[in-house]
Amino acid sequence: MGNYVKLVVYGLLTLAAAIAANYARDLAYQVQAIIVMLVTGGLFLWTLRHTDEPARPAELEHEYMDGVIRAGVIATVFWGLVGFFVGVYIASQLAWPVLNIDAFEGYTNFGRLRPLHTSAVIFAFGGNALLATSFYVVQRTSAARLWGGNLAWFVFWGYQLFIVLAATGYLLGATQSKEYAEPEWHVDIWLTIVWVAYLAVFLGTIFKRREKHIYVANWFYLSFIVTIAMLHIINNLSIPVSVFGSKSVQVFAGVQDAMVQWWYGHNAVGFFLTAGFLGMMYYFVPKQAERPVYSYKLSIIHFWALIFLYIWAGPHHLHYTALPDWASTLGMVMSVVLWMPSWGGMINGLMTLSGAWDKLRTDPVIRMMVISIGFYGMSTFEGPMMSIRAVNSLSHYTDWTIGHVHSGALGWNGMITFGALYFMVPKLWKRERLYSLALVNWHFWLATIGIILYAASMWVTGIMEGLMWREVDANGFLVNSFADTVAAKYPMYVVRATGGLLYLTGASIMAYNLWMTVRRVPAKAAAAAVAPAE
Repeated sequence: MGNYVKLVVYGLLTLAAAIAANYARDLAYQVQAIIVMLVTGGLFLWTLRHTDEPARPAELEHEYMDGVIRAGVIATVFWGLVGFFVGVYIASQLAWPVLNIDAFEGYTNFGRLRPLHTSAVIFAFGGNALLATSFYVVQRTSAARLWGGNLAWFVFWGYQLFIVLAATGYLLGATQSKEYAEPEWHVDIWLTIVWVAYLAVFLGTIFKRREKHIYVANWFYLSFIVTIAMLHIINNLSIPVSVFGSKSVQVFAGVQDAMVQWWYGHNAVGFFLTAGFLGMMYYFVPKQAERPVYSYKLSIIHFWALIFLYIWAGPHHLHYTALPDWASTLGMVMSVVLWMPSWGGMINGLMTLSGAWDKLRTDPVIRMMVISIGFYGMSTFEGPMMSIRAVNSLSHYTDWTIGHVHSGALGWNGMITFGALYFMVPKLWKRERLYSLALVNWHFWLATIGIILYAASMWVTGIMEGLMWREVDANGFLVNSFADTVAAKYPMYVVRATGGLLYLTGASIMAYNLWMTVRRVPAKAAAAAVAPAE
């Protein structure tokens, strides 16, 4: 796109955003329109200043496009620290309600910060990790530069804009009021545009690959991109009340809306937090261990079984509701069967270290990756178990579910991401090594202890909570009030906040270590860029 065309596009977008801000019907929409106006106006001024400059020589086609990956790494670390901090704060609010202060007119209460935390760690931290690693892996396993020129940069910055718009909506109380507190209709449309561009970049790179074989990690990344697009579009179908407001009317209602919501919700776990991160596992674990994947055939079986079974598992969240029994039973059966391919993937990841187990003593990065696979295996056993009706009748609506979610999110998603970051940063910035392996070791132990404290405290308080809710006296009356259960959980809430603080401390140490790697570690000698696939 020429500079003059860009000027017209940015100018029209700035004008449209200014009109939207002027006629906005609610504060959230107005704030988001102003953000868009500032972004597009800034792009207009920047392009105007550089219109007459001679074009810079294009980057060589035989070089990998690593600039956008470096930006993705920085965004991953930044949003991770933000998300973890908010998580520690809201955990502290539950332990010490005095922190749920109204000094900011309710903008910092638990109800608004909880969806901010959820989206920050899943979609901001996890999403940027997936963007960065998928762009890294697809280039190196295809021996090809990212397709689409600067389209990858549009995906990156467009995704950051989505994160900011969603976050402001949460704080200002404007969401679709679903379990995952999805952003408003106009933010959803923007994310759809960005996601289609992401799919185009990824697929285009695979189509232009120089390697005949498509490595298995790319299959997992591709399934994550395609399925999340489908889930996002269908779950967020809504009719705007006004083009100048954030409010909308949902297309689905009642039990149909609940079914669609949990079809989306569980498959966001299955494809965003599982399939995408398995793509990381299948590339970075063999690279760090310097061993081939234990069984490539098993990885293919793992892939096809996982994507076929996961899509059916959502209804197990709706046991004992208005959902027909056959639908929730189907979700339960598929969830239990899902345990087998999940553990097939775990075994494949762990057995990749065959012949290299001694690295666990000397390499804290591979140790971090291995423990992440262990948490993946544990979570994918616990999840199917909790989907069984008899277990679900005790666990549902309790903190046991919170413990399950966080053992997977912090243990599996967090630790494999940390390992991937430790692997990529020296290579992306062409450094000889990490700044300090001792700091990686500190990060490993702080994060591991933090996860154990968090998950164990929630398991204990969740089971206690479920048992207290169902306890009755000789006359059949409930023994405990809801307030009794809240009071009984206080010590475990303190333990959870402590575990979260340890996890945040470990992530802060990682940020320092990566920063010092870039700033202080000597650069390594230059090598040929794109050769055979790595």
